[in-house]
Amino acid sequence: MAGTDRSRGGVTGGPAIILVEPQLGQNIGTAARAMLNCGLDDLRLVRPRDGWPSDKAITAASGADLVLHKARLYPDVGAAIADLSHVYASTARDRYMVKRELTPRRAAEEMHGFIAAEEPCGILFGPERTGLVNDDIALADTVVTVPLNPAFSSLNLAQAVLLVGYEWFIAKTEPAPELLHTGHSRPANKAELLRFFDHFEEALALSGFLRHADKRPSMTRNLRNLFQRAQCTEQELRTLHGVITAFLGPRKRNNTGVS
Repeated sequence: MAGTDRSRGGVTGGPAIILVEPQLGQNIGTAARAMLNCGLDDLRLVRPRDGWPSDKAITAASGADLVLHKARLYPDVGAAIADLSHVYASTARDRYMVKRELTPRRAAEEMHGFIAAEEPCGILFGPERTGLVNDDIALADTVVTVPLNPAFSSLNLAQAVLLVGYEWFIAKTEPAPELLHTGHSRPANKAELLRFFDHFEEALALSGFLRHADKRPSMTRNLRNLFQRAQCTEQELRTLHGVITAFLGPRKRNNTGVS
């Protein structure tokens, strides 16, 4: 294969590339090829439409077997990002959410800083036809948008992965632009944040705050975006769990007739 020299040292590591419901094995393969071009090797697949493993992916990867052999399969986005501290969502459309938005270049510089601080990162890419749904984007801290022709900014999956991966590959390793001192705690990972969301949203439902079923999806997305921006530590989330439990205590006792 032209451009391949296996006698030379390769580059691996970097952020996880998370493909959410990819439609074709060929697209997974070409995305894996783009990843290895840029020294990325952590491929995570969420419910690929045509199943996994895929012979078509292997053929399309054109030798990027290292990436495909390490690829991991997940049942949902929450499971795929559970061990990550920072998650970016690649999208070309305005989703009308209060969310940080960066170019791939700026995101790459930021991710280098986070990973140097041992805070793992990942980037979500949606299905080829529709892109990420809003509920998935609400689980990300930051949106990544490629500045292209506003009248025609559509990219195929491998193109999007290559553009973001290339910026990662050429970015300088530098400290995070902002330092968050977390005391004796650490930044919460996504698994801890998702557990907090479940607890918080259960409490809101019990209190009657989420009583309007038609408004519930957008309200929960807005609240999740708020807590994503807060950059909570593990200790802060434990404190918030305690606050919710304390507020629910009297309500539960009253519901059972206990004073």
